Amino acid sequence: MIDQINELITQNLGPQGGLMIVGLLGVLLILITLPILLQKQEDPLEKLKKQQRAQVSEDGQAAKLRAGSNKKSKLEKYSTFLEPQDAEEFSAVKLKLLQAGYRSKNAVQYYHFSQFALGIVGLIIGGILVILKTNQAGDEGLTTQAMAMWGVGPGAAGYMFPKYWVTRRVDTRKEAIEQGFPDSLDMMLVCVEAGQSLDQSIIRVARELQAGFPDLAWEYELVAHEMKAGKAKEQVLRDMSERCGVQDITSFVTVLIQSQQFGTSIADALRVYASEMRDKRVMRAEEKANKLPTKMTLATMMLTVPPLLVILIGPSIYNISQNLGGV
Repeated sequence: MIDQINELITQNLGPQGGLMIVGLLGVLLILITLPILLQKQEDPLEKLKKQQRAQVSEDGQAAKLRAGSNKKSKLEKYSTFLEPQDAEEFSAVKLKLLQAGYRSKNAVQYYHFSQFALGIVGLIIGGILVILKTNQAGDEGLTTQAMAMWGVGPGAAGYMFPKYWVTRRVDTRKEAIEQGFPDSLDMMLVCVEAGQSLDQSIIRVARELQAGFPDLAWEYELVAHEMKAGKAKEQVLRDMSERCGVQDITSFVTVLIQSQQFGTSIADALRVYASEMRDKRVMRAEEKANKLPTKMTLATMMLTVPPLLVILIGPSIYNISQNLGGV
Protein backbone atom coordinates (compact mmCIF):
# COMPACT_ATOMS: atom_id res chain seq x y z
CA MET A 1 0.00 0.00 0.00
CA ILE A 2 2.74 2.46 0.98
CA ASP A 3 4.79 1.48 -2.08
CA GLN A 4 1.80 2.13 -4.35
CA ILE A 5 1.22 5.57 -2.80
CA ASN A 6 4.92 6.41 -3.13
CA GLU A 7 4.91 5.29 -6.77
CA LEU A 8 1.81 7.37 -7.49
CA ILE A 9 3.38 10.47 -5.93
CA THR A 10 6.60 9.93 -7.88
CA GLN A 11 4.74 9.57 -11.17
CA ASN A 12 2.70 12.75 -10.66
CA LEU A 13 5.15 15.04 -8.86
CA GLY A 14 8.56 13.63 -9.73
CA PRO A 15 11.35 12.31 -7.48
CA GLN A 16 10.95 15.20 -5.01
CA GLY A 17 7.18 14.73 -4.68
CA GLY A 18 7.30 13.21 -1.21
CA LEU A 19 9.46 16.03 0.10
CA MET A 20 7.12 18.67 -1.35
CA ILE A 21 4.03 17.05 0.19
CA VAL A 22 5.73 16.88 3.58
CA GLY A 23 6.68 20.57 3.29
CA LEU A 24 3.14 21.63 2.38
CA LEU A 25 1.72 19.58 5.25
CA GLY A 26 4.19 21.29 7.61
CA VAL A 27 3.10 24.75 6.46
CA LEU A 28 -0.56 23.73 6.84
CA LEU A 29 0.04 22.48 10.39
CA ILE A 30 1.82 25.74 11.27
CA LEU A 31 -1.13 27.77 9.98
CA ILE A 32 -3.55 25.65 12.02
CA THR A 33 -1.61 25.74 15.29
CA LEU A 34 -0.50 29.40 15.26
CA PRO A 35 -3.91 30.90 16.23
CA ILE A 36 -4.14 28.42 19.13
CA LEU A 37 -0.63 29.15 20.39
CA LEU A 38 -0.95 32.90 20.02
CA GLN A 39 -4.34 33.23 21.66
CA LYS A 40 -3.98 35.56 24.59
CA GLN A 41 -5.78 34.59 27.79
CA GLU A 42 -7.87 37.33 29.31
CA ASP A 43 -6.65 38.68 32.62
CA PRO A 44 -9.19 37.93 35.42
CA LEU A 45 -8.67 41.40 36.89
CA GLU A 46 -9.37 42.99 33.52
CA LYS A 47 -12.45 40.80 33.14
CA LEU A 48 -13.73 41.97 36.55
CA LYS A 49 -13.17 45.59 35.59
CA LYS A 50 -15.13 45.08 32.38
CA GLN A 51 -18.03 43.59 34.32
CA GLN A 52 -18.03 46.54 36.72
CA ARG A 53 -18.01 49.02 33.82
CA ALA A 54 -20.87 47.10 32.21
CA GLN A 55 -22.95 47.39 35.36
CA VAL A 56 -22.26 51.11 35.78
CA SER A 57 -22.99 52.11 32.16
CA GLU A 58 -26.71 52.11 31.36
CA ASP A 59 -27.34 54.43 28.43
CA GLY A 60 -26.79 53.71 24.74
CA GLN A 61 -23.62 55.74 24.48
CA ALA A 62 -21.94 53.65 27.16
CA ALA A 63 -23.03 50.50 25.36
CA LYS A 64 -21.44 51.83 22.19
CA LEU A 65 -18.21 52.49 24.08
CA ARG A 66 -18.26 48.94 25.44
CA ALA A 67 -18.60 47.61 21.92
CA GLY A 68 -15.59 49.66 20.92
CA SER A 69 -13.57 48.29 23.84
CA ASN A 70 -14.49 44.72 22.88
CA LYS A 71 -13.37 45.40 19.35
CA LYS A 72 -10.11 46.73 20.71
CA SER A 73 -9.54 43.57 22.80
CA LYS A 74 -10.12 41.39 19.72
CA LEU A 75 -7.62 43.43 17.74
CA GLU A 76 -5.00 43.25 20.49
CA LYS A 77 -5.44 39.53 21.09
CA TYR A 78 -2.23 38.78 19.20
CA SER A 79 -0.37 41.93 20.23
CA THR A 80 2.44 39.91 21.83
CA PHE A 81 3.17 38.43 18.42
CA LEU A 82 2.37 41.40 16.18
CA GLU A 83 4.23 44.07 18.19
CA PRO A 84 7.94 44.22 19.07
CA GLN A 85 8.49 43.60 22.76
CA ASP A 86 11.45 45.96 22.85
CA ALA A 87 10.24 49.50 23.58
CA GLU A 88 12.99 51.10 21.49
CA GLU A 89 12.23 48.93 18.46
CA PHE A 90 8.50 49.57 18.86
CA SER A 91 9.09 53.34 18.97
CA ALA A 92 11.28 53.19 15.86
CA VAL A 93 8.65 51.27 13.86
CA LYS A 94 5.86 53.56 15.05
CA LEU A 95 7.86 56.68 14.14
CA LYS A 96 8.58 55.30 10.66
CA LEU A 97 4.89 54.58 10.11
CA LEU A 98 4.03 58.10 11.30
CA GLN A 99 6.53 59.53 8.82
CA ALA A 100 4.85 57.43 6.12
CA GLY A 101 1.44 58.90 7.00
CA TYR A 102 -0.04 55.88 8.82
CA ARG A 103 -1.37 57.45 12.02
CA SER A 104 -3.67 54.70 13.28
CA LYS A 105 -3.20 53.51 16.85
CA ASN A 106 -2.84 49.91 15.64
CA ALA A 107 -0.60 50.73 12.68
CA VAL A 108 2.32 48.69 14.09
CA GLN A 109 0.11 45.63 14.44
CA TYR A 110 -1.22 46.00 10.90
CA TYR A 111 2.32 46.44 9.59
CA HIS A 112 3.68 43.25 11.17
CA PHE A 113 0.51 41.32 10.33
CA SER A 114 0.85 42.29 6.67
CA GLN A 115 4.46 41.05 6.71
CA PHE A 116 3.40 37.74 8.26
CA ALA A 117 0.37 37.24 5.99
CA LEU A 118 2.19 38.12 2.76
CA GLY A 119 5.11 35.91 3.78
CA ILE A 120 2.78 32.90 4.28
CA VAL A 121 0.98 33.61 0.99
CA GLY A 122 4.36 33.84 -0.76
CA LEU A 123 5.42 30.47 0.68
CA ILE A 124 2.20 28.88 -0.58
CA ILE A 125 2.75 30.37 -4.03
CA GLY A 126 6.36 29.17 -3.89
CA GLY A 127 5.21 25.62 -3.10
CA ILE A 128 2.86 25.69 -6.09
CA LEU A 129 5.64 26.98 -8.34
CA VAL A 130 7.98 24.23 -7.14
CA ILE A 131 5.37 21.61 -8.00
CA LEU A 132 4.82 23.07 -11.47
CA LYS A 133 8.55 23.40 -12.17
CA THR A 134 9.15 19.83 -11.01
CA ASN A 135 6.49 18.53 -13.39
CA GLN A 136 8.03 20.49 -16.24
CA ALA A 137 11.53 19.22 -15.43
CA GLY A 138 10.44 15.61 -15.75
CA ASP A 139 12.65 12.82 -14.46
CA GLU A 140 15.63 15.09 -13.90
CA GLY A 141 13.82 17.11 -11.23
CA LEU A 142 14.87 20.45 -9.82
CA THR A 143 18.20 21.14 -8.19
CA THR A 144 18.32 22.12 -4.54
CA GLN A 145 19.27 25.68 -5.46
CA ALA A 146 16.38 26.04 -7.92
CA MET A 147 13.93 24.53 -5.43
CA ALA A 148 15.05 26.95 -2.72
CA MET A 149 14.81 29.90 -5.13
CA TRP A 150 11.31 29.06 -6.37
CA GLY A 151 10.03 27.95 -2.96
CA VAL A 152 11.47 30.53 -0.57
CA GLY A 153 11.85 33.49 -2.98
CA PRO A 154 8.13 34.45 -3.17
CA GLY A 155 7.83 34.18 0.62
CA ALA A 156 10.82 36.46 1.19
CA ALA A 157 9.47 38.92 -1.38
CA GLY A 158 6.06 38.96 0.30
CA TYR A 159 7.64 39.50 3.72
CA MET A 160 9.80 42.40 2.51
CA PHE A 161 7.10 44.13 0.42
CA PRO A 162 5.45 46.06 3.35
CA LYS A 163 8.86 47.38 4.41
CA TYR A 164 9.60 48.51 0.85
CA TRP A 165 6.16 50.13 0.56
CA VAL A 166 6.53 52.05 3.84
CA THR A 167 10.01 53.25 2.84
CA ARG A 168 8.69 54.56 -0.47
CA ARG A 169 5.79 56.27 1.32
CA VAL A 170 8.22 57.97 3.72
CA ASP A 171 10.32 59.31 0.83
CA THR A 172 7.25 60.51 -1.08
CA ARG A 173 5.79 62.25 1.98
CA LYS A 174 9.09 63.95 2.83
CA GLU A 175 9.37 65.25 -0.74
CA ALA A 176 5.80 66.60 -0.63
CA ILE A 177 6.47 68.37 2.68
CA GLU A 178 9.71 69.89 1.36
CA GLN A 179 7.90 71.26 -1.69
CA GLY A 180 5.13 72.92 0.29
CA PHE A 181 7.15 74.15 3.26
CA PRO A 182 8.51 77.43 1.72
CA ASP A 183 5.01 78.49 0.67
CA SER A 184 3.67 77.73 4.14
CA LEU A 185 6.35 79.96 5.68
CA ASP A 186 5.39 82.82 3.37
CA MET A 187 1.73 82.50 4.34
CA MET A 188 2.61 82.24 8.03
CA LEU A 189 4.74 85.39 7.74
CA VAL A 190 1.83 87.28 6.15
CA CYS A 191 -0.53 86.14 8.93
CA VAL A 192 1.91 87.11 11.70
CA GLU A 193 2.59 90.53 10.18
CA ALA A 194 -1.16 91.07 9.85
CA GLY A 195 -1.46 90.87 13.62
CA GLN A 196 -2.41 87.24 14.22
CA SER A 197 -0.70 85.12 16.85
CA LEU A 198 1.43 82.13 15.95
CA ASP A 199 -1.33 79.69 16.90
CA GLN A 200 -3.91 81.48 14.74
CA SER A 201 -1.50 81.74 11.82
CA ILE A 202 -0.77 77.99 11.99
CA ILE A 203 -4.51 77.23 11.85
CA ARG A 204 -4.93 79.58 8.87
CA VAL A 205 -1.96 78.07 7.02
CA ALA A 206 -3.28 74.55 7.63
CA ARG A 207 -6.62 75.54 6.12
CA GLU A 208 -5.02 77.12 3.05
CA LEU A 209 -2.65 74.20 2.40
CA GLN A 210 -5.33 71.51 2.64
CA ALA A 211 -5.88 71.29 -1.12
CA GLY A 212 -2.31 71.47 -2.39
CA PHE A 213 -0.22 69.87 0.38
CA PRO A 214 -2.48 67.74 2.61
CA ASP A 215 0.39 66.06 4.51
CA LEU A 216 1.91 69.35 5.62
CA ALA A 217 -1.55 70.77 6.35
CA TRP A 218 -2.30 67.81 8.62
CA GLU A 219 0.94 68.39 10.55
CA TYR A 220 0.09 72.09 11.10
CA GLU A 221 -3.45 71.18 12.12
CA LEU A 222 -2.19 68.64 14.66
CA VAL A 223 0.21 71.24 16.08
CA ALA A 224 -2.68 73.71 16.49
CA HIS A 225 -4.88 71.14 18.26
CA GLU A 226 -2.09 70.09 20.62
CA MET A 227 -1.41 73.72 21.53
CA LYS A 228 -5.11 74.24 22.21
CA ALA A 229 -5.10 71.18 24.45
CA GLY A 230 -2.46 72.81 26.65
CA LYS A 231 0.63 70.87 25.62
CA ALA A 232 3.91 72.76 25.86
CA LYS A 233 4.64 74.62 22.65
CA GLU A 234 8.28 73.55 22.59
CA GLN A 235 7.37 69.86 22.89
CA VAL A 236 4.65 70.20 20.25
CA LEU A 237 7.11 71.67 17.74
CA ARG A 238 9.72 69.01 18.46
CA ASP A 239 7.13 66.26 17.95
CA MET A 240 6.25 67.80 14.60
CA SER A 241 9.89 67.74 13.48
CA GLU A 242 10.17 64.05 14.45
CA ARG A 243 6.97 63.11 12.62
CA CYS A 244 8.02 64.91 9.44
CA GLY A 245 11.65 63.78 9.43
CA VAL A 246 12.65 66.74 7.23
CA GLN A 247 15.77 68.75 8.01
CA ASP A 248 14.16 72.04 6.97
CA ILE A 249 11.36 71.65 9.50
CA THR A 250 13.82 70.63 12.21
CA SER A 251 15.76 73.86 11.62
CA PHE A 252 12.51 75.84 11.56
CA VAL A 253 11.47 74.37 14.91
CA THR A 254 14.87 75.30 16.36
CA VAL A 255 14.45 78.88 15.11
CA LEU A 256 10.99 79.21 16.70
CA ILE A 257 12.14 77.75 20.02
CA GLN A 258 15.16 80.05 20.17
CA SER A 259 13.01 83.04 19.23
CA GLN A 260 10.61 82.22 22.04
CA GLN A 261 13.38 81.64 24.60
CA PHE A 262 15.31 84.81 23.81
CA GLY A 263 12.23 86.99 23.34
CA THR A 264 13.01 88.10 19.78
CA SER A 265 10.39 88.91 17.17
CA ILE A 266 8.80 85.88 15.53
CA ALA A 267 8.01 87.93 12.43
CA ASP A 268 11.70 88.78 11.91
CA ALA A 269 12.71 85.14 12.40
CA LEU A 270 10.05 83.99 9.93
CA ARG A 271 11.08 86.62 7.38
CA VAL A 272 14.72 85.57 7.41
CA TYR A 273 13.99 81.84 7.43
CA ALA A 274 11.34 82.10 4.69
CA SER A 275 13.84 83.90 2.46
CA GLU A 276 16.40 81.15 3.10
CA MET A 277 13.85 78.44 2.28
CA ARG A 278 12.96 80.13 -1.02
CA ASP A 279 16.64 80.30 -1.97
CA LYS A 280 17.10 76.69 -0.93
CA ARG A 281 14.18 75.59 -3.09
CA VAL A 282 15.71 77.37 -6.09
CA MET A 283 19.08 75.75 -5.38
CA ARG A 284 17.42 72.34 -5.11
CA ALA A 285 15.76 72.82 -8.51
CA GLU A 286 19.06 73.94 -10.05
CA GLU A 287 20.77 70.87 -8.59
CA LYS A 288 18.23 68.56 -10.21
CA ALA A 289 18.62 70.42 -13.51
CA ASN A 290 22.42 70.05 -13.38
CA LYS A 291 22.12 66.32 -12.69
CA LEU A 292 19.89 65.79 -15.71
CA PRO A 293 22.62 65.82 -18.43
CA THR A 294 24.65 63.26 -16.51
CA LYS A 295 21.66 60.98 -16.16
CA MET A 296 20.84 61.32 -19.86
CA THR A 297 24.38 60.48 -21.02
CA LEU A 298 23.98 56.71 -20.76
CA ALA A 299 20.57 56.70 -22.45
CA THR A 300 21.87 58.99 -25.19
CA MET A 301 24.84 56.71 -25.85
CA MET A 302 22.70 53.57 -25.95
CA LEU A 303 20.10 55.08 -28.28
CA THR A 304 22.39 57.17 -30.52
CA VAL A 305 25.71 55.37 -30.93
CA PRO A 306 24.44 51.97 -32.23
CA PRO A 307 22.29 53.47 -35.02
CA LEU A 308 25.15 55.81 -35.93
CA LEU A 309 27.59 52.89 -36.20
CA VAL A 310 25.13 50.96 -38.36
CA ILE A 311 24.73 53.94 -40.70
CA LEU A 312 28.48 54.65 -40.98
CA ILE A 313 29.99 51.17 -40.92
CA GLY A 314 27.08 49.13 -42.27
CA PRO A 315 27.61 49.87 -46.02
CA SER A 316 31.34 49.16 -45.77
CA ILE A 317 30.76 45.82 -44.08
CA TYR A 318 28.16 44.94 -46.70
CA ASN A 319 30.54 45.77 -49.59
CA ILE A 320 33.38 43.78 -48.02
CA SER A 321 31.13 40.76 -47.58
CA GLN A 322 29.98 40.99 -51.22
CA ASN A 323 33.57 41.22 -52.47
CA LEU A 324 34.64 38.24 -50.38
CA GLY A 325 31.66 36.27 -51.64
CA GLY A 326 32.50 37.08 -55.23
CA VAL A 327 36.09 35.93 -54.76
